[in-house]
Amino acid sequence: MTTPAPPLENLPNVADTLQITRAQRILRGLWTAPLSAKLGLLIILVYVFVALFAPWIAPFGESEIVGKKYLPWGEEYFLGTDNLGRDMLTRLVYGARNTVGIALVTTVYAFVLGGTLGIIAAVLGGWIDQLLSRMVDVLMAIPALIFAMLLLSIFGTSVLSLILIIGLLDATRIFRITRAVSLNVVVMDFVEAARLRGEKLAWITLREILPSISAPLAAEFGIRFCFVFLTISALSFLGLGIQPPTADWGSMVRDTADLITFEDYTPLIPAAAIALLTIGVNFVVDWFLHQTSGLKDEL
Repeated sequence: MTTPAPPLENLPNVADTLQITRAQRILRGLWTAPLSAKLGLLIILVYVFVALFAPWIAPFGESEIVGKKYLPWGEEYFLGTDNLGRDMLTRLVYGARNTVGIALVTTVYAFVLGGTLGIIAAVLGGWIDQLLSRMVDVLMAIPALIFAMLLLSIFGTSVLSLILIIGLLDATRIFRITRAVSLNVVVMDFVEAARLRGEKLAWITLREILPSISAPLAAEFGIRFCFVFLTISALSFLGLGIQPPTADWGSMVRDTADLITFEDYTPLIPAAAIALLTIGVNFVVDWFLHQTSGLKDEL
């Protein structure tokens, strides 16, 4: 006697099962991650929280002058004041939102531009590949920081100009790595089989090539974010980055640099904030590369 099949409504949903499995895999990976990765993730989450809730965390307004310049640390002004009498703690909190936010937008723009052109060059090849590669070689031949300073001097130092110029220069590096990893994929059998089936180029790119190169590109995203973040801070320190009165960690170091001569270490606080976020992102990137490489030893 055969057992009747269960009703269809009692069968588990395959999509829900896959989502639960994927979520469990992510949670298991985070739970078993080394201490360095957990610390890096915690640092990133703290920075994101501060950036999102800056208006509620900061004790004063972003550009509000609250007292005399260079007031020492105390109960009223926890980290003292800067060269214009603005609260340093407030500037530090708002600097997280401005510096990190602009760096993130710039990195996303650079990846969209460089990644798209890199995949197109690898898939199409021929004169298109040669043209794009030679243009990238020309841009990369000029030191990036000097080139950025030159372009910002010409086109102005607005936030939009900063994003477009730094994103364009950083896209050249992303183009190179995207093209390199894509060239290893386009010659594989499953891509050739998709072409023989008559699949369109867009379908092959999105369904076959992009998933195969997503792991190295995701790791590269974290690395490039650090470089963009440091570049913006360096330009702000030189006076060509984020402009006053907008709070920025690079310009905060410049504005309070004179205090070092009086053994006041206030300028080191925004510098430490820059270094800490860079270390945290690198911890997470190292762990992600370790996971995707298939290695099992502990970091």
